[in-house]
Amino acid sequence: MISLRICIVFVAILLFCSLVSGNLVFAQPISNNTQYNFDTLPKQTVTNYYSNVTASPFWSAQTTNFPPTKPHFTLTPVYDDNGKVKSLVLALRPELKEFYQEVGLSKYKPQDTVFVYPIFTQAAYGQNGFYNYFKKKCDAVCLTVNIPTQIKGDFTSSIGAALVLTMLNYPHITDIDIDKNPDILKKYDRIILLHNEYVTYKEFQAITSHPNVVYLYPNALYAEVNANYDTNTISLVKGHGYPIPSIGNGFGWKYDDSRFEYDISCADWKFYKINNGIMMNCYPDYQILYDDSIVRALQGKDVGDMKNDINEWLGNSTESISNKELLGDAGIEAHFMPTWFIKLGYWFANEKITENEFVNSIKYLYEKNIIR
Repeated sequence: MISLRICIVFVAILLFCSLVSGNLVFAQPISNNTQYNFDTLPKQTVTNYYSNVTASPFWSAQTTNFPPTKPHFTLTPVYDDNGKVKSLVLALRPELKEFYQEVGLSKYKPQDTVFVYPIFTQAAYGQNGFYNYFKKKCDAVCLTVNIPTQIKGDFTSSIGAALVLTMLNYPHITDIDIDKNPDILKKYDRIILLHNEYVTYKEFQAITSHPNVVYLYPNALYAEVNANYDTNTISLVKGHGYPIPSIGNGFGWKYDDSRFEYDISCADWKFYKINNGIMMNCYPDYQILYDDSIVRALQGKDVGDMKNDINEWLGNSTESISNKELLGDAGIEAHFMPTWFIKLGYWFANEKITENEFVNSIKYLYEKNIIR
């Protein structure tokens, strides 16, 4: 039997080396019941990603630095005539094929999870849109805007995560799909919401009634709009200080998390639970390019469930789970683990190692046929 000392060496290696290399062959994005397709961005261009984030005075005053680690995608800057970065081009890195297969949906069930592209929010932030009214550059005429006919988002419409999820084979729908047919969400076990700041009342009701929603961006479900498909427009109904300054969240939603919207570095990101899912405590449009634990969290159980399962596995709870169930939470089909592995469980339960370190330990031992 392998000793605990060897296990500790494995964990140390995991802490100092990059054992998960990551990647998957690029597939065309899946579009469900919608005309909106990411094929309109053939080079996966993230427009206005660094610059022109001026719709909010808080965002425009902030800067963030990418971490020194290498991103999971190639990021090719495109410069304007003044030498400023005006956009980025995202592409898969061939050497990360196995990583993409691991964190993407190729070996899972794409029909069980879907993300919602915020086409109404893209419209609201567009030229001559709601924010011209908020900045007092025009009157209420700017509170009715055309619904875009193509996806052409930027930082404000969470295009970074939208492209990352698309390249990882996550299917998508849009606000329009939900507004026209709220029951569409019943097809999916898990809904990933992006920066869907502007939604209709029907959409709000459908999303908040679904039992498993990942609110990946703060400030979602913040303002109510009305959609008119005869004129292909949306109009602001209430929220954001309209029609009276005292109205913040247009739905009076008790889980409003807009206070986290302006943390764009996401250095201390985490999910926390609400009644119908989990919420991110920062704006992850940059961080999702680097932090594999974010995309890993989207494919399985809720973040935080692993710790509950560890306590059940260790016998610290009235409930109990098997080795197979615990390993399944890490995406591994196995049932045997050495008895000394329980020590790592205690480390994780007592916060001496992180969830990511614990899961990576499982994966490493599985690769070495120690867990099987």
